Amino acid sequence: MQKDLYIEKKERMSIEAIYTWFMGLGAEYGVNPLVFGAIYVGAIPFFTLSLAWLVRNLKQKKSAVLPALFTGFFFISAYLYLIIAGRNVPFWVYLFIAFLVGAGVWSTIRKIGRQISKTGRADER
Repeated sequence: MQKDLYIEKKERMSIEAIYTWFMGLGAEYGVNPLVFGAIYVGAIPFFTLSLAWLVRNLKQKKSAVLPALFTGFFFISAYLYLIIAGRNVPFWVYLFIAFLVGAGVWSTIRKIGRQISKTGRADER
């Protein structure tokens, strides 16, 4: 009986410690930790699906740009919330967002160039 109470108290203290740590993140980053946690956990299935899409496209030798952008977006979605609503955001998040934007711009420019070259040849005939 005494051992069961000890284990129950230890488990309760662990849950309380996790809760205290999690809620303390709100003070550190200036955001609602429940919203951050919901975005973080909620993005996991979308991240997993977009990652599977990326792998499938790579295996089929199709364009991987769009699935890579989606995978990256879902990977950093909770941190985007931090950037918009919070403070003290890790520097790597800014770098990764810049990479995603750059990749999107590069992909768009390439697609436009291909369309222009196809249209240009078709008009010459």
